[in-house]
Amino acid sequence: MNANDLRPGMVIKHNNELYSIFKAEHRTPGNLRAFVQAKLRNLRSGVITDHRFRSEDTIERAVIDEAEVQYLYSDGDSFYFMNTETYEQLHLPKEVIGDRALYMVPDVILKVAFYEGRPIDIALPPAVDLKVVETEPGIKGGSATNVMKPAKLETGLVVNVPPFINAGDVIRVDTSEGTYLERAK
Repeated sequence: MNANDLRPGMVIKHNNELYSIFKAEHRTPGNLRAFVQAKLRNLRSGVITDHRFRSEDTIERAVIDEAEVQYLYSDGDSFYFMNTETYEQLHLPKEVIGDRALYMVPDVILKVAFYEGRPIDIALPPAVDLKVVETEPGIKGGSATNVMKPAKLETGLVVNVPPFINAGDVIRVDTSEGTYLERAK
């Protein structure tokens, strides 16, 4: 495919490595040749790099298979999942999961990407429900202001929440921004 066709979320093969497109921007500076400025995340190491592709560059798109899995547990070095269709278990090393582990509680359903039969990446759901384990006591009538307070969640993630949220409440958190959305049920 052509470099102009790069879109966020695509997986490409570049310099014999797999990269997920984080951001791609087509630029035409003055009287110079057009190029595509892309932020790429290495699927093996998780490192985000910037790369400039010429518009006429040909890029190899990786063929990725996806499977829906249920998160089971973690033993510190690996995360264990079960395929919801075949009931096969698989595990991914901590390096592949990275900071996304802060959004994973047992039984959450997510997608795992496979390249040549090998699991390489996960995709979190848009939002997850997490329990507040530590925060300042709630204030009666605290919904009248837009002041926020920090709250520590069951996975160790810290997010800012409205004053009426108390320890023990379950809240919905946006997985892409890491922000409070609403109180869950």
